[in-house]
Amino acid sequence: MYRGWVEAGYFTADPSSDKPPYSIVLPPPNVTGSLHMGHALDHTLMDALTRRKRMQGYEVLWLPGMDHAGIATQTLVEKQLAAAGVSKEELGRESFVEKVWEWKRESGGAIGEQMRRIGDGVDWSRDRFTMDDGLSRAVRTIFKRLYDAGLIYRAERLVNWSPVLQTAISDLEVKYADVEGELVSFRYGSMNDNEPHIVVATTRLETMLGDTAIAVHPDDERYRDLVGKTLPHPYVDRAIAIVADTHVDPEFGTGAVKVTPAHDPNDFEIGLRHNLAMPTIMDTAGRIADTGTQFDGMDRFEARVAVREALAAEGRIVAEKRPYLHSVGHSERSGEPIEPRLSLQWWVRVESMAKAAGDAVRCGDTVIHPQSLEPRWFAWVDDMHDWCISRQLWWGHRIPIWHGPDGQTVCVGPDETPPEGWEQDPDVLDTWFSSALWPFSTMGWPERTPELEEFYPTSVLVTGYDILFFWVARMMMFGTFVGHDDLVTGNGCPDGGRPQVPFRNVFLHGLIRDEHGSKMSKSKGNGIDPLDWVNTFGADALRFTLARGASPGGDLSIGEDHARASRNFATKVFNATRFALMNGAAPAPLPPADQLSDADRWILGRAEAVRAEVDSAFDSYEFNRACESLYHFAWDEFCDWYVELAKVQIYTAQDVGADPGPTTAVLASVLDTLLKLLHPVMPFVTEALWTALTGAESVVVASWPRPSGVAADPVAAKRVSDMQALVTEIRRFRSDQGLADRKKVPARLRGVEAADLVTQLPAVSALAWLTEPGDGFTPTASIEVRLTDGTVLVEVDTSGAVDVAAERRRLEKALAAAEKELKGTGAKLGNEAFLAKAPEAEVAKIRGRRQLATEEVERITARLAALP
Repeated sequence: MYRGWVEAGYFTADPSSDKPPYSIVLPPPNVTGSLHMGHALDHTLMDALTRRKRMQGYEVLWLPGMDHAGIATQTLVEKQLAAAGVSKEELGRESFVEKVWEWKRESGGAIGEQMRRIGDGVDWSRDRFTMDDGLSRAVRTIFKRLYDAGLIYRAERLVNWSPVLQTAISDLEVKYADVEGELVSFRYGSMNDNEPHIVVATTRLETMLGDTAIAVHPDDERYRDLVGKTLPHPYVDRAIAIVADTHVDPEFGTGAVKVTPAHDPNDFEIGLRHNLAMPTIMDTAGRIADTGTQFDGMDRFEARVAVREALAAEGRIVAEKRPYLHSVGHSERSGEPIEPRLSLQWWVRVESMAKAAGDAVRCGDTVIHPQSLEPRWFAWVDDMHDWCISRQLWWGHRIPIWHGPDGQTVCVGPDETPPEGWEQDPDVLDTWFSSALWPFSTMGWPERTPELEEFYPTSVLVTGYDILFFWVARMMMFGTFVGHDDLVTGNGCPDGGRPQVPFRNVFLHGLIRDEHGSKMSKSKGNGIDPLDWVNTFGADALRFTLARGASPGGDLSIGEDHARASRNFATKVFNATRFALMNGAAPAPLPPADQLSDADRWILGRAEAVRAEVDSAFDSYEFNRACESLYHFAWDEFCDWYVELAKVQIYTAQDVGADPGPTTAVLASVLDTLLKLLHPVMPFVTEALWTALTGAESVVVASWPRPSGVAADPVAAKRVSDMQALVTEIRRFRSDQGLADRKKVPARLRGVEAADLVTQLPAVSALAWLTEPGDGFTPTASIEVRLTDGTVLVEVDTSGAVDVAAERRRLEKALAAAEKELKGTGAKLGNEAFLAKAPEAEVAKIRGRRQLATEEVERITARLAALP
């Protein structure tokens, strides 16, 4: 089915079309990656948006692509080479990069096939890769422009350093985890309490080798006389300055902190403020180096132990606390604790671009959904630090800077030739640099392409709120920077002429959690492979489960029960459509309202209300609201009620030789609307059912349901609602009487005329399994049902209809279950320890369960006592 859609060109965008444009760029998955639940959610929501817009008559471009994933890809290929006994250094840079390209051609991009399996309606003819020729040209172009504008510079600054990968890594690639370490307090200065000394504490004792100062708060009286003085370092020929800095919390610990400017972000800032020396004490592999001490050559963790033992031998250890739980940043790629390290790197000066990114949202050029996440956006862009863009890797966009023999540097653009004999900078660009160009580089920038003219800026960016800062902000910065040069527009802002934005809307969804609310992870073993669900429950069930849980900014908890429910929902719709087809339902003009039954007019009014609700939900990115509305309409109203009422109407018409056409026309009309509304989220089953129903080409290119003009009929709605209430109460009454489902019993209904339910009697009799009373009818039980316009008395003759022994067994089994629930909830509510710790909502839930169990015990006991 999917191949047919692609081959028919349904997903191929035409930039010359006169239809209104709608465009989304796919957040590029890593070339090394495979589809995970986060991808599946992202893709489901984008596919739903684009499928709906296509049906609404828009020219839709959903542009796919992949990221070269610098660190992940290089690490993977290095491991393959190591298994063959070869290192990248032995191959050399050029040959190693060719090996990576070879891997990419043979094994990269497996996620593309997985995207097809879940139905992604992307334009495969425009598939892009961050290292392809066009995007490489875009990278070199913007680097040159930024460099010439003074926004790219080289400086020695603190970075996240991975000793295993031996490269700087981005903030996004650092994951923090609580670990058990030690907090060691040690003494600088004299061992005599009457002479100058200070006690400091650290969890990384090895970094004391790089200490150049001790900081105290300016208002801390304890150290006022020491500020400006120095203390000797016990192992390095260096004086430790005592400085006053407001960063220090005088209430924490001793109120004095050691300052290692080259290995701690906060210390680095203190070092800048006080012009401190910043010696780097580790090499790129995380070994102590160039300190002139006995610790040189030791791994940082070995040195931590050795330094502690040396300090202890001198009597400088004041206190040790272990285990000491504290948060430590780890490299997401290699797993080891990162090392903040002073390093010579390339940086982007972000202040002006960050301001433009903030102004774009403030002025409404780009709208963030939900609006409640705007403060997080402004907190980031209004206080953004310069961005380290260089990585010490071989795979990636090599920095287009050439160094001359006498220390000269030149930035070479894509159409320029580097000076002969000069060496290109060895570093490559951070992967996020090229992906920050994604919305416009994928459409051919810096060339003026038809795609850019038609589809840029893009309509909406769909992504998780967790990368709002790292990716979304950087795309906005580069988009507005490029807009200064050649994409300027006065898009309705009071001051006019501001730079263009890369997307008009940003929809931020939440993170996927398991059914218990825990974050999914491999280490916890609670991760779910979305393709397992596709195999077990179907792609439609996977997609509906994800979309049904997706609300703007809110996390969603899912498990197999949710997927199973979605699969059952698809089956329900399938069976309803099959019933309609078996009874001749086909597209046809609807008869006049006066030729339709109350049930017909009611379901048509409900279908129109649901259409409006779904449109409203999609327009505000409330996928959960759209899916909930469709689920309950399809299952609770259409399948459970209207299809059953349609059976009554069709079979009654056939019995008397009448035309069931009005009913089948309504069935077809409602199914046509329902299947189209469901299609963006459940594309496969709706395609199969809609084409079978209509005989048309494909629901993919069908017209989205428009306002039908069918007004809600309050009289019909009231009658159907009263009929439903009456049938429900009779069914409950039958159950209480021990009557088997579908066993017909004679009954007499009094008061139906006053209740305005005469037209509903055939439905009530059929759905409540009642028959006309015969001569000598003697009711043995009765029930009164209060309805909108009156009360209906239902009298039934249950004699001979109840299997007393079977009913007693059923009730005794139900009573045992209710008593077990009563005992279990009572035990929990009687547990003082549980009540003290449990959330109030949980306690209230258990109290509710106990109340229901109590009522159930009383009801069943009374029913047992009434049995013969």
